Amino acid sequence: MEFEHMEFEVEKMTGDGDAQTLVRAIGAVDPDAKVDVDVNAGIVKVDSWLMAEEFLVAFEDSGYTAKISKG
Repeated sequence: MEFEHMEFEVEKMTGDGDAQTLVRAIGAVDPDAKVDVDVNAGIVKVDSWLMAEEFLVAFEDSGYTAKISKG
């Protein structure tokens, strides 16, 4: 199965603590996902075989508002 590349715009990220929280949250949904967090840009990039919508719950459950910007 092929990975899909997706990007999310995430509000209110301020530092590495946020990045680590989001990496863990995404990893809980898909342990094989590749995650890149750009805190300054407010962008989280994910490569996964899952659908982008499946990750929105992980953001929300972690206390972040996110929207799909690509994927």
